[in-house]
Amino acid sequence: MIWIDRVLVSKGEPGVYGEKTLQGFRVWDPYRSKLSALYYLGKGVELEKEMKVLYLGAANGTTVSHVADYTGCVYAVEFAPRPMQDLLAVAKRRKNVIPIMADATRPETYAPFLEEVDLVYQDVASPEQAQIAIRNSIFLKKQGILIVVLKTRSIDVTRQPEDVLADVRQEFGDAGLVVDTMTWILPYHRDHAALVCRKM
Repeated sequence: MIWIDRVLVSKGEPGVYGEKTLQGFRVWDPYRSKLSALYYLGKGVELEKEMKVLYLGAANGTTVSHVADYTGCVYAVEFAPRPMQDLLAVAKRRKNVIPIMADATRPETYAPFLEEVDLVYQDVASPEQAQIAIRNSIFLKKQGILIVVLKTRSIDVTRQPEDVLADVRQEFGDAGLVVDTMTWILPYHRDHAALVCRKM
C-alpha cells in the first residue's frame, strides 16, 4: 500500500468522484471508504497487482476505483440501477473493472462471468450479510481472503452489535472460513465491523 505523510493513496487517473490528490496520487479517504478505514486501523490486507478481486456491493464505484488502482482485475457486483450508472462510468476509465449488474444473494447468476479470485470484498447492508459472504466464498481460491464489512444494525437492530458479530463469526467458522481479525472501524464508521477471513 502507498502512504504519503501518513495518508493512504492510490496510483491511478484522478477525478473519479472529486477526490483530493497528493503528489500526483489519489487520496483514499477513510470516511468515504470502509476498506480505507480498515487500512488506517492497521488491519488491511496488502493489495497486489496480480490479484483478482470480487467486490460485492460495488455501489458507485468509489472504493472499487481505488482497489482497481492496486490490483489486476476487479469483478464489481451491484444490484441497484442508479449506482450502476456511476459504476459503468468508472469501468470506462479503468479497463480492469468488470461491472456486473446482479444480486449478490444469487451468485449462480453471475458465476459464468467469473474465475477464481484471490480476494472477495463485501459491503452489502442486508440481514443476510453472513449468508451472502458464505455463498460467494465459492469463488475464492484456497487460502484466499474474504473481507466482510458488517453493518450490525442491518442484520438485527434489536441486538447488541457485539452479539451479532459473535454469531457471524460462528457462522463463518461452520462454513470453513477462518476469521483472522475482527475490527470495529471507529471512528470512521459507526456500528460497522470488518472481518478478515481465510478460506481453508
